[in-house]
Amino acid sequence: MVNCVVKNWQGEQVGEATLEMRIAKEENAEHIVHRALVRQLHNQRQGTASTKTRAEVRGGGRKPWRQKGTGRARAGSIRSPLWRGGGVIFGPKPKDYNMKMNRKERRLALRTAFISRSEDLVVVENFNQQIEAPKTKTILEAFSRWGVDQHCKILLVVTEPTSDNVYLSVRNLGNVKMINHDGLNIYDILNADKIVVTSDALAKIQEVYNAE
Repeated sequence: MVNCVVKNWQGEQVGEATLEMRIAKEENAEHIVHRALVRQLHNQRQGTASTKTRAEVRGGGRKPWRQKGTGRARAGSIRSPLWRGGGVIFGPKPKDYNMKMNRKERRLALRTAFISRSEDLVVVENFNQQIEAPKTKTILEAFSRWGVDQHCKILLVVTEPTSDNVYLSVRNLGNVKMINHDGLNIYDILNADKIVVTSDALAKIQEVYNAE
């Protein structure tokens, strides 16, 4: 169980939030989180890279010149891998990189990773109504009030429906990534320097991941 301070739009402490999630044992935690991270990165690969072998390249059916008597090296096809425009030796072919991992293991890994970042977690009250117009400066000032460095990698976790003003205010910030609570994933959790979660999103996350 971990306690987190809840802040309002002005950066003042208005309460506490308790994180209660079942996580992996200490001796297994690093292994299961690593497996889940590798799985996510592998499953994002398209695996569509493809090259043609000498059998697939167009042309080359006729022997370029006779076997003997020319003084040149023997050649059977202009589409040999040794020739320009020829086939590729041991080149990439379409491949499925997907890795399997049990659903319970994936959820356990996500809970473990999320709790491990509790020191970098900032919980704020829902601020949809506080941003009256899309303005990047407004959200940057809010980050400063919440004690979040504007230049670090920030993961902003919100709930639906999210105000368009919030989205438009953060979309130009290359170091800020905004996701919905149901899009929480291992990579974003581990990649961010700070995680800013609205209190509503935190409640949803605990409701979903404490169901087991």
